Amino acid sequence: MNEAMQTASPRSCFLSIDQFANLFEVLHALDYEVIGPTLDQEAIVYDRVTSVEDLPRGWTDIQEPGKYRLEQRDDDALFGYVVGPHSWKQNLFPPVSTLSTADRTDEGWQFTEVEQELPKYAFLGVRACELAALKIQDRVFMEGPYVDPNYQGRRLQALVIAVNCTQAASTCFCTSMNTGPRCTAGYDLALTELPDGFVVEVATPLGETVIDALETQIATDENQRQAEAARQQAVDQITREFDTTDIRDLLLTNLEHPQWNDVAERCLSCTNCTMVCPTCFCSSVEEVSDLTGDHVERQRQWDSCFNVDFSYMNGGLVRNSIRNRYRQWMTHKLATWIDQFGTSGCVGCGRCITWCPVGIDLTDEVAAIRESQT
Repeated sequence: MNEAMQTASPRSCFLSIDQFANLFEVLHALDYEVIGPTLDQEAIVYDRVTSVEDLPRGWTDIQEPGKYRLEQRDDDALFGYVVGPHSWKQNLFPPVSTLSTADRTDEGWQFTEVEQELPKYAFLGVRACELAALKIQDRVFMEGPYVDPNYQGRRLQALVIAVNCTQAASTCFCTSMNTGPRCTAGYDLALTELPDGFVVEVATPLGETVIDALETQIATDENQRQAEAARQQAVDQITREFDTTDIRDLLLTNLEHPQWNDVAERCLSCTNCTMVCPTCFCSSVEEVSDLTGDHVERQRQWDSCFNVDFSYMNGGLVRNSIRNRYRQWMTHKLATWIDQFGTSGCVGCGRCITWCPVGIDLTDEVAAIRESQT
């Protein structure tokens, strides 16, 4: 969706649960491939979904530092969970992509730029913190001097159907980052789930096209009251607080703080936090040859600042200890990212806390440094 096309005051309507099932047919008729939440390997992940039956009806996720598990709900909610290990960046910035190829011929090496496939995605179930993450990645990939054409091509034709959170995990802190839990911008449609349907906010002409193809009703005052109560429930459940006051200067003036040594003793440098982060964008490029040596592909792959080789340059490692790599990650995410992109690199989704095998919590690490200053 193009945020510039978003109306200042989205109109609202009510979509029954039966009509919601028809949404998939409407999206398919518009040639969208629908990516949404579904169950896989005991987690709620984002993958291709073809009907309402693919959604995680009646399931929720329980999250704590270093812990994630699914539980059956006592209702049939379709979006009654928080966020899982996947984010939408895997569809806009694929984990592996071939940029060009080289083939040995009788006339010498022939180089070919690979024309990227640009799927037309409809993202279903985007949460408020994820809308903020998409905005950050847009800034990185499309708004600087070097535009990534692959990301741009996928992003500009994507339809975004957001879903307001009606529950939160113990790892969520979007309220501290001012990114949620209410969806306020960056979507074509925003849904708030109720027991018998959805209150829908229509924000763009593209969203109008989709919703006009369904039978909707006027959203009553009672519908709006129920939706507001459902959204407030998520707000009330967020108990984690993250003090970001002067956080850039706090971290950059404490680069030799003993807390970095403390966290290094616990960190496994496994890269989980960067893989699940919806804003991390580090990648590396390498040439991959076939067994004959006559065909070579230049591939871009997700990488991580926690990998030892990521800081290899000029014959040596710049960050050869876990302490240095963790410090690099946190100070970039929460401090120098502000210098580079004008915003924090954290949206408060809590994925890095949940999916850290040893439960390292960046909000606790920052708090420990801050408390030592008082």
